[in-house]
Amino acid sequence: LGSIGKMLVRGLALIILVLPAVSAFAPVSFAGCSGRLSSSLAQRPSGLSLRGGTAAVHMSADDQIVVKQPDDKEKEMAASWPTWGCGVSKFPWSYEDRESCLVLEGEVTVTPNGGGEPVVIKAGDWAVFPKGMSCTWDVTKAIKKHYNFG
Repeated sequence: LGSIGKMLVRGLALIILVLPAVSAFAPVSFAGCSGRLSSSLAQRPSGLSLRGGTAAVHMSADDQIVVKQPDDKEKEMAASWPTWGCGVSKFPWSYEDRESCLVLEGEVTVTPNGGGEPVVIKAGDWAVFPKGMSCTWDVTKAIKKHYNFG
């Protein structure tokens, strides 16, 4: 590579390293998805990461996606959480921390990597995603949810 090529490679490397830190404090958009990831360090959802690839994850019974109807306490608690939304799309997703969410609108089929059974989650559902899970989200109806990590 010439000197211009090397400068471009260095600039791209810097963007790749800096962009995740910057985007954690700004509205995000990916494949029709949007939301505010965080407005402060205290709220930063470090458990959420978007990754490509198909690394297999072997899950035990404790590592399954839990979907149920929320009780009144869960609905009240979720109302104060941030929201995230996504249009019809399909993408890989990984959880570095446990996520609980209340789906307000839409429908998604989440398929865990490594042979897990697909799970359909729709408006009105309470879902819990285990720490360490990698999966594919197939959003079939635009989705909106309240979410919380930890």
